[in-house]
Amino acid sequence: MTADDSALVEKYLEFVRFEKRLAARTVALYALDLGKLRAQAERADVVLRDVQNHHIRRWVAQMHSAGRSGRGIALILSGWRGFYAWLGREGLVASNPVQDVRSPKAPKPLPKALAVDDAVQFADFESDDNAWLEARDAAIVELLYGSGLRVGELVGLDVVAGKHAKGWIDLQASEAHVLGKGSKRRSVPVGTTALKALQRWLELRGPSGTATGAPTRDADASAAAALFTGRNGTRLTPQSVWQRLKRRSQLAGLSVPVHPHMLRHSFASHVLQSSGDLRGVQELLGHANITTTQVYTRLDFQHLAKAYDAAHPRAKLKRSP
Repeated sequence: MTADDSALVEKYLEFVRFEKRLAARTVALYALDLGKLRAQAERADVVLRDVQNHHIRRWVAQMHSAGRSGRGIALILSGWRGFYAWLGREGLVASNPVQDVRSPKAPKPLPKALAVDDAVQFADFESDDNAWLEARDAAIVELLYGSGLRVGELVGLDVVAGKHAKGWIDLQASEAHVLGKGSKRRSVPVGTTALKALQRWLELRGPSGTATGAPTRDADASAAAALFTGRNGTRLTPQSVWQRLKRRSQLAGLSVPVHPHMLRHSFASHVLQSSGDLRGVQELLGHANITTTQVYTRLDFQHLAKAYDAAHPRAKLKRSP
């Protein structure tokens, strides 16, 4: 590092410390980031004022290949960008070499899906709740896992089709008609097990949708039409479904708390594993773009990789150092 580079960095740190009045911790982080910049410039045999856009891009690629996260790189670039913006205001550089450089996007985490055995264990579980609650919660699980519904689609279902219904169940056709994202309607099949669970629930639900069978003043027309209701007859909320599934998964002895979207992910992953029909899964999930559905091919490969590691006699040899 040249004496000029050192002086520039010190002057900039004084600027952010005294004129911008940044916290000591922030100034210390800036100093660390500029230390990385100076080290990269030294290796490239270039002074800080002569750093170009292609240098920054190369250094970003090196940090990324070394395993630094996209968020970590973004923070470093922010520090560098501020430094060169200051140099520009001081008339020491003609342009900011960091201006149009962005950090690599972090890969989207895979959605969490239950193993097939765990999903079946969860769906087959029967709690000690009263018959009304157990029938309702069992039907909820069967629809979420059996048809891949979003929780908003589930709680929006009515018992029958109506003028203002967002969605409804057609037991005769074995279909659920739902209103999905973007106000797009779709129909999904309802399997035999889910149909039986729904029929059991409707027998106990009663015309008012209350646990006692008696109408309440709180139950409006929308709630009375709702397929899934709370004890007092009001339409079940997504938050209530989350809480009930979490409690049910704990009672069922699962190692992870289950939430509605986990059952949707499990549905998609398991159907894809069995059928290999990506387009079909896209239609069932109501995805507008197939790239959204393609995440489940990664889940499927993850499943195959685990099976390979567990079963192939050379798998361990492959991964030994």
